Amino acid sequence: EKQVFSPILKGWHPLAAGVAVATLHSCYANEIKQFISGITELTPDAVQVLRAADKLEKDLVQIAVEDAVDSDDGGKAIIREMPPYEAETAIANLVKGWIKTRLDRLKEWVDRNLQQEVWNPQANQEGYALSAVETLRIIDETLDAFFQLPIPAHPALLPDVIVGLDKCLQYYVIKAKSGCASRNTYIPTMPALTRCEIGSKFQGVWKKKEKSQNTQKRNSQAATMNGDKSFGIPQLCVRINTLHHIRSEMDVLEKRIVTHLRNCESAHLEDFSNGLSKRFELTPAACVEGVQQLSEAVAYKIVFHDLSHVLWDGLYVGEPSSSRIDPLLQELEQNLLVISETVHDRVRTRIITDIMKASCDGFLLVLLAGGPSRAFSRQDSQIIEDDFKALKDLFWANGDGLPADLIDKFSATVRDVLPLFRTDTESLIERFKRMTLEAYGSSARSRLPLPPTSGQWNPTEPNTLLRVLCYRNDEAASRFLKKTYNLPKKL
Repeated sequence: EKQVFSPILKGWHPLAAGVAVATLHSCYANEIKQFISGITELTPDAVQVLRAADKLEKDLVQIAVEDAVDSDDGGKAIIREMPPYEAETAIANLVKGWIKTRLDRLKEWVDRNLQQEVWNPQANQEGYALSAVETLRIIDETLDAFFQLPIPAHPALLPDVIVGLDKCLQYYVIKAKSGCASRNTYIPTMPALTRCEIGSKFQGVWKKKEKSQNTQKRNSQAATMNGDKSFGIPQLCVRINTLHHIRSEMDVLEKRIVTHLRNCESAHLEDFSNGLSKRFELTPAACVEGVQQLSEAVAYKIVFHDLSHVLWDGLYVGEPSSSRIDPLLQELEQNLLVISETVHDRVRTRIITDIMKASCDGFLLVLLAGGPSRAFSRQDSQIIEDDFKALKDLFWANGDGLPADLIDKFSATVRDVLPLFRTDTESLIERFKRMTLEAYGSSARSRLPLPPTSGQWNPTEPNTLLRVLCYRNDEAASRFLKKTYNLPKKL
């Protein structure tokens, strides 16, 4: 048409080639549209026809443009008579259908395998879940299959693949950490404020009773989880390892995609010169958040749930000198050994740091919210300080444990509060009055308001000072609390 007929026919029609290709375009259009409407899945034959149609259309349009270069409208009228075949769109839609099918299959697979996952620490040497290994393998296979599709537009459609795979992996991560509770699941409810019963011969009776009450104030979710082996400490550690493994594999996946792009006929330099235009975004963030949540859950489960018998129900109950921290330290050490043997090196420090934070929180909770079974004299402050040092030493482990600066950072609150226990009662009362007046202003002059519990313990915070007085085993503190707030001696 271009070489033989059009040059001759141009003598009779100024746009002979344009008219001819528009006619040819129209003839093929009917066939191609019929063909596209009959395609249900992505096959090499279908792609071959669509690519040929796309090439034909581009050639026809090029001829029309060249033929009309001298015309008044530059060939726009002719081009308008050639509605696009949209072969590229058809290919893209087929690929999107292929991607959706693959992703749906992957999500179903994730669901099925997570239901069967037992988070067994002995499942493999690395200590992460086999379901994660399989999920990552399928993602690899999906990427390989995508780049093997006989299509011209891998780079254009790649973001759809990455977004879909990212959502599937994020789904895995969310499911892997679901039901694992959090820090607040395990922290016991604080008992109401009381004052010490000074020198009462019934004191021991009340303490025993209170001990049993303390035991009952467990979070019901924590109790439920305790019966499920998949939420044991070793299993939670496997979950942490798994999320860490997935996070570290993200970089590997992205590098692999860049390699695929380099081998891709239709890729341009800008597709990978600045790295990937579309990265895995949801999964890495979900992994970081998941590790953080699970690490805290492990720490607070150990301290407040698994070791509650030696912490909440044991430490300083009755006579502080005969219920010291040693039993807690022994059991903590055993748990730290399990953690060290189970978790990946890269997350070990984080978990042990969280356990130390939980231990410090637990230690303070015993001192400031331990219920009427506990009472401290000024002389007990040395015992408390020595026990606190022993707790820190456990995590220091003669230099083999946590770095000293981390220990100092996360034990700062305890360190700041402990001097209150050796401060004399009169000074504490004066400081409490002063801080309360500063907090509430002149309205507090006639009657001191009861400062609310913030849980943010601080030696200058009225509620912290009040609690030290509540557990101060002397007459002056008890009298002040009776007169000011009419606090009871028992719950």
